[in-house]
Amino acid sequence: MIDSRLRTLRVLRETGTITAAAESLHLTPSTVSQQLRQLSADLDITLLEPVGRKVKLTPAAYTLLEHGDRLFTQWERAMSDLAAHREGLAGHLRISAVASALAALVAPAVTELAQQYPHMTLHVGEDPEEDRFQLLLAREIDVAVTIPATGTPSPDDERFEQHALLEEPQDLLVPQEHPIARNGSAELTELAEARWLRAGDPRDQHQLLLTACAAAGFVPRVTHNAVDWFAVSALVASGLGICLIPRLAPIPEGLAVTRVPLRGETRPTRQIVACVRRGSSDQGAIGRGLTALRSTASRWAAEHSG
Repeated sequence: MIDSRLRTLRVLRETGTITAAAESLHLTPSTVSQQLRQLSADLDITLLEPVGRKVKLTPAAYTLLEHGDRLFTQWERAMSDLAAHREGLAGHLRISAVASALAALVAPAVTELAQQYPHMTLHVGEDPEEDRFQLLLAREIDVAVTIPATGTPSPDDERFEQHALLEEPQDLLVPQEHPIARNGSAELTELAEARWLRAGDPRDQHQLLLTACAAAGFVPRVTHNAVDWFAVSALVASGLGICLIPRLAPIPEGLAVTRVPLRGETRPTRQIVACVRRGSSDQGAIGRGLTALRSTASRWAAEHSG
């Protein structure tokens, strides 16, 4: 068994503070501090240094964590091998996903799993306020369906595996009376003078807009913003701006808006990936979950990416 104090140190690296690490691990700050003091004493090396009221990891701590990441990867592989003997067709799977992927990909995948493996227990959540990578490290979830963005772990991160599910096109959302709505499709280069909304999650969706418009040769004139797609659609219907909308995101009924496909070399897309702890993808329930997600993503792409 891997020393649980090493997991605590890993979570501290991600969260940055003793308090945040304790909250993520469902421990008290004093327990986290005590665990790390004991670990430091057992190893006879300083792992944390005080910085005002906070702490920072020492170079020795980062060296230890490099070995720890490899140990946890190997542990997940061991669990995968043991699961083949233990689980049979049962097991427990916890998935957290961004809202649009949860509705279009995860829900059908979980329905499929429940039908094929009636003895599996399944839990699905959106967890909009949580860092899904922290949830993975804290073993609160098994699969995170997410969108790579600035600040998220890279594909070669030693702690996680990232499995590509879908390259999702972005469409244009405009008022029904907008001239573009009658054309059937549009290029971003035609919209340099338009008023834009900062629509959807600013951590990924707005960055995608800025990048796509830069490739098309202009900076979007952003006037208003909203995160919820019903609110976004209401702003568009009121003539306050146009926006990019992921093809996974449904358009609410009853609003005078039109989804217009984009064409041309600057047509933006975003990646949907399923992330797991490195080494865990062959564990019974997790492996079945990844297979089901790939299946639903493949079906969705065949039906909607034309």
